[in-house]
Amino acid sequence: MNIGVDAAALGMSSAVTSHTADVNSGYWNPAGLLELEDNQLALMHSSYFASIANYDYAAFAMPLDDQSTVGISVIRFAVDDILNTTQLIDDQGNINYDRISLFSTADYGLTFSYARALPVQGLNVGVNAKVIRRIIGDFASSWGFGLDAGIQFKTNNEWKFGVMVRDITTTFNAWSIDEEEFAAIQDAVAGQNQELPETTEITIPKLQVGISKKVYYHYDYSLLTSVNINVRFEENNDVISTSFASINPALGFEFGYIDMIYLRGGVGNFQNELQIDNNEKVSFQPSFGVGFKYNGIQIDYAFTDIGDQSIALYSNVFSLKLDFSIFR
Repeated sequence: MNIGVDAAALGMSSAVTSHTADVNSGYWNPAGLLELEDNQLALMHSSYFASIANYDYAAFAMPLDDQSTVGISVIRFAVDDILNTTQLIDDQGNINYDRISLFSTADYGLTFSYARALPVQGLNVGVNAKVIRRIIGDFASSWGFGLDAGIQFKTNNEWKFGVMVRDITTTFNAWSIDEEEFAAIQDAVAGQNQELPETTEITIPKLQVGISKKVYYHYDYSLLTSVNINVRFEENNDVISTSFASINPALGFEFGYIDMIYLRGGVGNFQNELQIDNNEKVSFQPSFGVGFKYNGIQIDYAFTDIGDQSIALYSNVFSLKLDFSIFR
C-alpha cells in the first residue's frame, strides 16, 4: 500500500498530494476526487525483482453530484509459483521431487473512497476505508482494516495545498496461521522456526503535506511544480529523523504541451545509508516519466531510480486512464 499507483504520479516522485485530481486520487488524496467531471477508470502494471513480483492496480470513480464523488480501487502485489520444498525429503531421508508443490504469496488492498466539497470555496475533504487481505499459500492469511483522510485547498491564484493522513486510526491486521502446516516444517532446520510468529500486525499513521502550482506560457505550454513533505511517526533512516518522527521531502515537475504531451521528473526518498566503512551517505531516488492524452484516453510511463542512486525498488511502470466522456 506504500509503493504508489499511476505512472504519472510516480514519474513526479509521488509529490502529488496537493494537486491530484483524477480517479487515482483515491490513493494519493481522496479529496482530489472532487475534480472529476465524469466517470474514470485507471489501470496500472509494474514488475519488480526481474519480474518475479508483480504489482497491479485498478480503480474506478464517479461523481454523485456537484458536491460529492465516490471511488473504489484494488491493489495486488504478489509473487506467484513459489516452489514449496518443505516436503522434498521424506521421513527416510529420500529426495522425492514429486513432493514439490507451488504456492503464491499475495497482498491485496481494497479501498472505498468518498470526497465532499465544503462550504468554504476551494476546500474539499475525502476519506478512505481500506480492507487489507494478505495470503501466504496455505500457511497463513490475514484480514485488516484502516482509514485514511485527506484535504485539499485551492486559492484564487491557482496555488494548491494538500494534506493526507494515511492509516489515521492505525491499520490493524489479524493473522490466521495453519498450525498443521507449521508443525510439518517446524523442525526442518534445527534451532529455527520453533515458535509460532505473532498474529497481529499494526501499521502506524503517516502524514503527507504538499503544495503545488501550475503556470502557463504562451497558451500552449504549462509547467507544474510540486513539493511534498512526507512524515512517518517513527525513527528510521530518512534524511531528517528523530525519536518522534522522520521527514522525507519529494519534489516533482510536469511540463505539458497543448494538454496532450507531458514530460515529468522528480526526486525523493532521501535516505541516510550506512556504508561499508561505517560512514553515512545520503541517497535519493530520481524518477522520469512521459505521458500522452487524447480524447479522454491517457497513457503514462515512468521509470524510477534513474542511475541506481538508491537501494529502493525501481521499475518500468505503465498506466492507463480512461475518461468516460469519450462515450458521450
